[in-house]
Amino acid sequence: MYEWIAKVTADRQACERWARRCGLLPRSVMAALCRLVALLLYSCAGPGLRRKVQGNMKELLPERSAQQIRKAGLRYTENVIFALYEILLESHRLPGSEKWRFRTEGEAHLEEALRLGRGAIVYTPHAGNFFYYYWYLCQKYSCLTVATGGSPELRPLYLKFLDMGCPGLDYDNTPPLELLRKLRKHLQAGGVVFLLGDFWRPTFPPARFFGRMTRTPEGASTLSIEQRVPIIPFSGWRERGWVHRMRFEAPLYLSSSFTRATRAEATNVLNRFMERVIRERPEQWFYWFNAEQRWESEQSGAGPRTEPRRTHTA
Repeated sequence: MYEWIAKVTADRQACERWARRCGLLPRSVMAALCRLVALLLYSCAGPGLRRKVQGNMKELLPERSAQQIRKAGLRYTENVIFALYEILLESHRLPGSEKWRFRTEGEAHLEEALRLGRGAIVYTPHAGNFFYYYWYLCQKYSCLTVATGGSPELRPLYLKFLDMGCPGLDYDNTPPLELLRKLRKHLQAGGVVFLLGDFWRPTFPPARFFGRMTRTPEGASTLSIEQRVPIIPFSGWRERGWVHRMRFEAPLYLSSSFTRATRAEATNVLNRFMERVIRERPEQWFYWFNAEQRWESEQSGAGPRTEPRRTHTA
């Protein structure tokens, strides 16, 4: 998947030329073309991808029938194609499109949390078009996120959004203590931190996700517990075509139930939220193509795997 994305994003000038050409076509035509490309990729060009995606879906969603898995797999590929098109070729048309492009519910939860004066963490998995959701937040709030600029495949996507005024801290090139310090300072100033909690690295602390042993970051639970920062569970998905739904849920106050010593349990609470979001709309989750890499043995003392491939956003 990453290699394929690299081929699409490698030539920035070519992307700009295609953006101008595609902008001449009605969005309905581009939607039909994106669906056709997804169908061809899923059916013909990517049998390995299809097997991997369907295999991971069958493993984590055993309640779904084979037909439902096949349909979700195709819809997953469609969402990836749509998202790449949106980011690479249509993101320059984002300003002014908020009213028809984004449908929000529960945003009052975020606004009420911010009135406490401690900032807020908007917490979500990599689903829908998470780049666009972060852009939306940046238009209305003082926002900061954590990403990685070390990936040559995804770096052009992040640079594009930096150019659009969406700031991010580079996980790979920022020392951990400095990273936390900057996040704390931003929250203390009443800002919003957008964190994607299904980021995976073999060096992260042990956690449970989909009932399995894995490793997930504890930054959100640490910040929430130590600074009494409310966490806003958030989910976004492609409702139809170019229209996205964004849902903000009631805030979680982890400091009322957990301490620094029990932050692993708090992280598992957040992981269960992400699992619920993925189960509701599995076709929207980005990591079906390599989900199997993140699971560990249940045996006590099992160490982290050798990292075969990095997942690239925090």
